Amino acid sequence: MVILSSLLGLFFAAFVAATLVPFQSEVIFVALQVAGRVPVLWLIVVASIGNTLGALVNYYIGYGITRFEGKSWFPATPEQMARMERWFERWGVWVLLVSWLPAGDVMTVMAGVMRTRLWLFVLLVGIAKTTRYVGLALITAGLIG
Repeated sequence: MVILSSLLGLFFAAFVAATLVPFQSEVIFVALQVAGRVPVLWLIVVASIGNTLGALVNYYIGYGITRFEGKSWFPATPEQMARMERWFERWGVWVLLVSWLPAGDVMTVMAGVMRTRLWLFVLLVGIAKTTRYVGLALITAGLIG
């Protein structure tokens, strides 16, 4: 039961952390790894899936947000949107490989705005999120860093 509740908590934390909600899942991940009650591989898999699915929320926000452009409450001016679109076009979908960085939420929203193919989005974001949790596990274990 401890393993299941730990993994559910980690999944939820990783999911929320990948959305536009300001939250961090790394502390929970490290605490669970240090406690040693859950296999590290499970921590990596669950956190990666949760974080990737959370990024999908941002993707779909971006996918649907353009229909509200021009409204007084819209969070970006047309100039800001154009600048972000040019930036994404310049760097392409490959920016999603660093979607684990603090600005990654904006990248995943822009991927939706730019209509990135869903399979490609999930692949690149999944690689990025998994790589981050593998690195965090290695650092926590004292194997790198």
